[in-house]
Amino acid sequence: MTTILAIDTASDACSVALYREGVYEQRYAVAPRQHSQIIFSMLSELLPDGRLRQQGVEAIAYGCGPGSFTGLRIAASAVQGLAFANDLPAIPVSTLACQAVGAVRLGLIDESTPILSVLDARINEIYAAVYTISNGVPRLHHGPVVCAPEELQIDGENALQAVGSGCVFVDKFPAALRHRLVTVVPEALPQAMDLVPTALDRLATGDVQSAAQVQPVYVRDEISWKKISEQGKRP
Repeated sequence: MTTILAIDTASDACSVALYREGVYEQRYAVAPRQHSQIIFSMLSELLPDGRLRQQGVEAIAYGCGPGSFTGLRIAASAVQGLAFANDLPAIPVSTLACQAVGAVRLGLIDESTPILSVLDARINEIYAAVYTISNGVPRLHHGPVVCAPEELQIDGENALQAVGSGCVFVDKFPAALRHRLVTVVPEALPQAMDLVPTALDRLATGDVQSAAQVQPVYVRDEISWKKISEQGKRP
């Protein structure tokens, strides 16, 4: 059976999950600005000796963004280092997709209606994307975009379920969009275990990254991140 390590630090939540033989084990904490302090202790609890390949791990999934700039850097750096050290592929998964999958898994919403996944991007902006989910695997229909809440435009007239921290701005969404929202769940947060369905799907088709290709996805074009090889550091 496939074994995948998953890491997400893109929001106020920090989580590490291990999927092995159909069973999930996860460490999760809502700990703003503490991710760098707790992520490695979480990893140590799930994989005590750090030798991932010897413990059956076949790939490392990570929340690649969008999300907190600092949080995305923490996950990307950790994943790149682990992938280099253990000669494993990495699998990037959208934070917005992960959040949508988790909301369905927790019963906060269902699969029958498209999901508007939104994150607070700070400076009065939001990240947003629309997904449908089938058998736990998300399919992107719109986005991801970053914009002011009042500028968010989603084509169509169909009903939507909104999830994520960006929902705190729902009153600023355009009236036409607000009227399409049948459910609003601002407390939803991404969790590492919800990266796994997409990661399994991509691993099966060989859609993976090398360690050198690991990088955050900020959506904002002007933001860049230097990989280990570009920082003048040894992996």
